[in-house]
Amino acid sequence: MRLDRLLGITLELMAKKRVTAAELADKFEVSVRTVYRDVELINQAGIPVASFTGADGGFELMNGFFLTRQYFSVDDLSVIYSLLKVMEGAMGGAVSPALRKLASLHPGLANEGSQEAVVLGISVPEHERDIVQELFRAIRQSRVVQMAYTSASGSATERILEPLNLLWEKGVWYLEAYCRWRGARRYFRLSRIDRLQVSEETFAPRPITDESEPEDVQGIFAHLRFDLSVRTRVLEQFPGECTYQGDFIEVRTVFYKKEYALSVIASYGTNVDIVSPDELQGDVIAYIEAIRRHYAKKREGDAT
Repeated sequence: MRLDRLLGITLELMAKKRVTAAELADKFEVSVRTVYRDVELINQAGIPVASFTGADGGFELMNGFFLTRQYFSVDDLSVIYSLLKVMEGAMGGAVSPALRKLASLHPGLANEGSQEAVVLGISVPEHERDIVQELFRAIRQSRVVQMAYTSASGSATERILEPLNLLWEKGVWYLEAYCRWRGARRYFRLSRIDRLQVSEETFAPRPITDESEPEDVQGIFAHLRFDLSVRTRVLEQFPGECTYQGDFIEVRTVFYKKEYALSVIASYGTNVDIVSPDELQGDVIAYIEAIRRHYAKKREGDAT
């Protein structure tokens, strides 16, 4: 995770004139001491970061500095540029300086006709890294892939796909592809790919109907609110799905098994509130009541 954080801090410095250690610590959820160590490593890598003290102190890139090709390959730059373009929609002009700097290194990055086939998040789960790399290569080379896939309901299928994009949403990787079996565009969650093979067969872009529903349409869409006292566990259990709202954390997530949803929610006790759906509240009450009856009956049996 450190390399991801170092890149994130560098991009943050590129996008802003000056940023404080406290702001970076809050953004990347580390201590201020860790931020200072990371900035020192960035300096050691040859990227000059100036440090300023006082009420308006903080870090900023030294005047006149720009990234050169010795730091990133063209592929690296195109990936970062694609990520920043996605961020631009949410952050407006905050990332525009960084986009201009990258475009100045390789003007082809800004061409509308050269959109990258991947939108990257800050990190890739270790167990999905090889799959992401293989699919990235297949997308770049327009190669057909074959895969074994297990849906959320547990059904296993074999698919032949024409991969189009890799997408990162709420901490989860998805593959957007034309499925030859379905004859339409589909989305597949990478964590459910059991086996993947990139073939030598290539494909040409084709008109695709807008039948873009995901393969995993089942599930319980839950809106939860957690007390800050369980912050660490919530951030680990729901990566990319947490939003701070004052004195609580909001989570919008999907549970694909009701039994799992009930066990997770009940394990937080009074430190969680179910905002929606309403029926999930009743299911949790019934689940807890069943546990209470189970142990009440057990105590009665032990007493006799």
